Amino acid sequence: MEQYIVAAVGLGLLVLGAEGLVHGAVAIARRLNVSPLLIGVTIVAYGTSTPELIVSTNATLQGSYGIAVGNVVGSNTFNILFILGLTALIAPITVSPRAIGRDALFALVAAGLFIWVSLRMPVMTYYEGALFLAVLLAMIFITYAQEAGREEPAGDGSRFTQRTLTHSPLMDIATIAVGLGLLIVGADMLVNSSIDIARSNGISETMIGLTLVAAGTSLPELATSVVAALRRNPDIALGNITGSNIYNILAILGISSLIGPVQIDPQIAAMDNWVMLAATVALLLPMLFGNRMGRAYGLLLLAGYFAYIGYLFQKAGLLHLPAN
Repeated sequence: MEQYIVAAVGLGLLVLGAEGLVHGAVAIARRLNVSPLLIGVTIVAYGTSTPELIVSTNATLQGSYGIAVGNVVGSNTFNILFILGLTALIAPITVSPRAIGRDALFALVAAGLFIWVSLRMPVMTYYEGALFLAVLLAMIFITYAQEAGREEPAGDGSRFTQRTLTHSPLMDIATIAVGLGLLIVGADMLVNSSIDIARSNGISETMIGLTLVAAGTSLPELATSVVAALRRNPDIALGNITGSNIYNILAILGISSLIGPVQIDPQIAAMDNWVMLAATVALLLPMLFGNRMGRAYGLLLLAGYFAYIGYLFQKAGLLHLPAN
């Protein structure tokens, strides 16, 4: 029971830390006259993925590769099937073909690149890490080149970009520092407690990474997307999810591989990667239906996630289906 309490506290610290880090970074970016749109597609999207970054790098340092990689793959699947599904259920999403075409395509390229690497070798080294980071930088450059100079539509800002700056820059720096500190402490608590939970229950670290850790570290994305949907700006949720998924693979796995070789569990290469890829393809399907994600589509995504989680739990012996 103690491990679950520690895990819950760790998750809470991760969410608070990510919130502080993102708000501080956005405020500084605004002081430097960075456009709100670019803030949204970069700092906000990538900032909400900070828990995944800290947890996966921490797990890599401890040799818990199942948690490190499972966290990324599980988070990407959770982001699309659960968070985006829930968002579409709250408020149907209508997006521009340009945005969904570019960002969803980038997410698909990132997922495909990781699958290609995982099929070629069971271990990611610093060569693959450098490649992932180079691809990420290229995507950021393309996004900046396309979005720079575009005016943001009125009312299209996120909860992070619409606040008026009335405080000192030192407060922004302090907010970032406190947020980073909470992230580090929370990640350490979550990783260590997750390892204890896995070992005490005979569950693989990969299973814990794909489910408990993945859903927990995605709480900032969940909060951001739900708030955006309730404020009738669900397109922001789509940008947040696609940006986070790109960052999760290219930055988090890239940085983790630079820290040390990252072993890829055969289960992830054989099964979970393909679920993540199918979920990513689901981002592009609305282009065939008027660039709209309706409530029925949201329900379909949610059903897909619960079916996937049910399969994982059944495979791990945690869910027993009734006999015929």
